[in-house]
Parts: sequence; structure tokens; C-alpha cells
Amino acid sequence: MKYRCLILDHDDTAVNSTPVLHYPAHREVMRELRPGVPPISLEGWMLKNFSPGIMAYMVEELGFSPEEVAREYDIWQDYVEHRQVEFYPGFIDLIRDYHAAGGIVTVVSHSTKEKLLRDYASVGAENLVQAAYGWDFDETKRKPHPWPVQKILEEFELSPKEALILDDLKPAVTMARASGVAIGAAGWGIAVPEIAEYMRSSCDYYFPDIPALRQFLLEEETDKQEQRESPPAARNL
Repeated sequence: MKYRCLILDHDDTAVNSTPVLHYPAHREVMRELRPGVPPISLEGWMLKNFSPGIMAYMVEELGFSPEEVAREYDIWQDYVEHRQVEFYPGFIDLIRDYHAAGGIVTVVSHSTKEKLLRDYASVGAENLVQAAYGWDFDETKRKPHPWPVQKILEEFELSPKEALILDDLKPAVTMARASGVAIGAAGWGIAVPEIAEYMRSSCDYYFPDIPALRQFLLEEETDKQEQRESPPAARNL
């Protein structure tokens, strides 16, 4: 096994959630908090997630007050509470096989811990997740800060080289570099060319689809020297 621990993103890496959940919730927020201001497009929303991040977008660009930020959170939570999203085909089967092979499965997400665990429970996979860190109002305890990764490494007594982050957005790259943990890009969840190009060039690995990730995670380690000598740009797998 190349990596003993997976540190998984949730939205648009494990589940197809932004187009069917988070973006529609944002439209609800705009209707209430900024009536008359047209919401950005789905692609624009994904780019804001990419950079500068949703909190910075709301506060610095939309000018949300602390009270409006709290209201936005309530609207978002009410919206997602009554809706279910689907895992990408093959994702849960892969995580089950990785776990069965002795791998440690963890999640670091901008979704709430309760919501992401509920998603896993909906497919009978709640026992696969051995640690989870979700949205926290303390920005030092969520992506892009390395705190969640450091907590996972401490809990399972791992060195940074024994873990792999899997994500689809820039904050995870920042988190990976700050923690010394390798990162693989979830190419199947990236629909915006600008984001895909950044992840391809900035991550240690780029996985175009889940079968490529499966082959990488579960194949025997046969050529470690080649991996060590590879250039920093992501390899297509």
C-alpha cells in the first residue's frame, strides 16, 4: 500500500454536491440577503470556492456582516438538512476495498462533520470513516490551515509521508504543502478548466477518474525509485 492513510475531501470529490446542493443554497442566500443582486453562475461559484474561498467572498466581495454570515450558515444548513447527494460511482467500493486492505480513511471537508457522516451513513459506509473534520468557524481549524491534517497524523501516529490528501480545490493544496503531506487531485469532480489546470500542475498526482485512483492506491508498490525522482508537477495516472 503506497499510503497508509487517506485524507479525503467530501464535496465534489466523494459526492457530487456543489451543482445540486451548495450552489442552489447560495442562490437562496442571495435571494434573502442581497435581493436584486444577481447571483454568480455555477462556474463562478466554483471559482470562488477555488479562490479566494467562500468566507472571503462573502465578507470581502459581498460585504456580509457577522450577522449575515451567521444567517447564511443557517440558510445553508437548513437547505442541506433535507436533501441528499450521491457518491460518485465506484467511490464507496474503492474506499471499502482500501479500508479492508488496512488503510485508514479520514475526511477533511468544508461541509459540517454531521452532514458528511450522514452521507456515508446513507450508503451504509459510516464505519469506514475513522476520523472526520468539517466546517469550523475558527478558521485556523479548517482548510487551508494544516490543523486538521496535523490532528489526523497525531491520532494515528503517522508521518506526513504515510498519508495522501485527495481533493479538488486550491485550499487543500495550501493545506498539503503546510503539512508536508502529498496531495492527489480528484479530476472527476473538476468541471472548470482553470481549476483543473491549476490542480494538474500543483498537485503531486492527478487522477482523471476513480479507476485510476483505485489502480494507484491498491496496486503493489513496484517502482518507488521512479516516484522519488519524478518532477514536482502532477503525474497523470
